[in-house]
Amino acid sequence: MSTLEQLKLELKSLGKEYAKIKTLPESERKSFGQEINAKKQKIIEQIKNLESKNTEANIEPIDITAPFDVNSKPTESIKGSKHPLMVELDRVIDIYSRMGFDVVESRQLDDEFHMFDALNFPKGHPARDGYDTFRTEEGFIPPAHTSTMQHRVLKQYKNNLDEGGQIAVVIPGRVFRNEDVDATHEHTFYQCEGVFVSKDATFAQMLGVLKNFFEAYYGQDLKIKTQPGYFPFTEPSIELLIEKPKSLGGKGDGWLEMLGCGMIHPNVLKMAGINPDEYKGFAWGGGIDRLVMLKYQLNDIRYFESAKLDFLEEF
Repeated sequence: MSTLEQLKLELKSLGKEYAKIKTLPESERKSFGQEINAKKQKIIEQIKNLESKNTEANIEPIDITAPFDVNSKPTESIKGSKHPLMVELDRVIDIYSRMGFDVVESRQLDDEFHMFDALNFPKGHPARDGYDTFRTEEGFIPPAHTSTMQHRVLKQYKNNLDEGGQIAVVIPGRVFRNEDVDATHEHTFYQCEGVFVSKDATFAQMLGVLKNFFEAYYGQDLKIKTQPGYFPFTEPSIELLIEKPKSLGGKGDGWLEMLGCGMIHPNVLKMAGINPDEYKGFAWGGGIDRLVMLKYQLNDIRYFESAKLDFLEEF
């Protein structure tokens, strides 16, 4: 067996080591987890170096004019693979769909109006600055949040209100931030936005929807709590925390901040042609990458965009 194959076997065997964490005393879990993570990183680096050397040694020029079989099919391993973020995003969408929410996909490029003006961002707000937000030479904006779709969704589904119904939509999509990349920050990641509007939408309804979502996602009853937050497009605004689930080692004594949410600001409803004196709404947005990191106990968000097969093969 080659050194490369041995290293890949060692990497796979670490799954059993991670499983031991739950059996250890609380005081030993952190140090044990750090030790295993360090070992994992060392093995991944060794594999990367070996694969790089093998590739350089065996590289051959590609003849782009050579004929190919148009009927060829991908191998089963490639055809059946799916990125872990997409697996969890599908699960998130499925939960909300079963709760009665429609799904509208976010955009990859947008404009100043939908990103800021329609969401009650004042002129001169720091988020409009290039330090936070990317812009193309043509003036388009790669969305920094899936909230960029709120105005479109409110206008698109406004007829539901006119017919005595409600607006209930979730918006999954990829977002982009001008961030310094490190283990907990990425310039590219995924979010899922939620928008609900009706004649009698309340703060309590919002908390009920979110509590039901997280209980369905983690498969257990969960306590929630809130803390003050600020977002230009909601008022009041809060940050929602859930008790640490048992599947993540929780024992009812820890809290995880999961997303921001609040009642839709009257100015946002007005911009979409909805009377805020007649209708109320709430909205929320949270990261998919964070859900996956917690679920699989990953300590580096950069893995998701690294395109490293050795990481993806673990799923």
